Amino acid sequence: MSAVGVIPARYASSRFPGKPLADLGGKPMIQHVYERAAQAGRLQQVIVATDDRRIAEAVRAFGGRVQMTRSDHPSGSDRVGEVAATLDADIIVNIQGDEPFIDPDAIDLAVETLEAHPDAPVATLVRPCDSVEELQSPNTAKVVLDDAGHALYFSRAAIPFYRDETHPANWLKASSYFLHIGLYVYRKAFLLEYITWPPGRLERIEKLEQLRILERGYRIICAKTDYHAICVDTPEDLAQAQQILKEYGVA
Repeated sequence: MSAVGVIPARYASSRFPGKPLADLGGKPMIQHVYERAAQAGRLQQVIVATDDRRIAEAVRAFGGRVQMTRSDHPSGSDRVGEVAATLDADIIVNIQGDEPFIDPDAIDLAVETLEAHPDAPVATLVRPCDSVEELQSPNTAKVVLDDAGHALYFSRAAIPFYRDETHPANWLKASSYFLHIGLYVYRKAFLLEYITWPPGRLERIEKLEQLRILERGYRIICAKTDYHAICVDTPEDLAQAQQILKEYGVA
């Protein structure tokens, strides 16, 4: 099946305006994301989707593909969907534009997971939660799975709630907890349907776009991985990414 990666990128951000263009090791951050995504063996091409001409010019400057979109999209997947409508592909991969160290193997795993589950219109990745800080943080999305690996629910709260254990520090010892990695692999036809739906009630409450899918009764198949996504949401995160690049040369 043919698969295309689309990276939604917008300039406006309440916590970090202009972050796709933030300098990271002499390159704009969006270039790091693009170049690493392009290493995924299951993607035929990678495209940046943006509503900002400064981002578009930066992408063209390093030789990347870019497509302009509307500016009123409520989520990254909605922006990706606008681009997907113009593509001849079976599978569309929504790659977060603020993960400069995205693992190409993780992208391939997510694509292969969707291909292996014809009953699911969407695939994504989850990893074990290994710290109480992550478990309790509202900035991480937690997920509970059924026995077949389909998502039952995503939440910014710690789920499942361990009623008989009063100390959250012991929850990780008593049970398995998983964090969601924000990489979405859609069947193109489903994505084009998805973006016609208004944000759902749970999506609006939790501010998690994947809940729109579950609220409509569709399945999301999840692949387990040990890959730890590093997201740059603030200038402080960028400083940490600079240090990682300096020490390990990840990108």
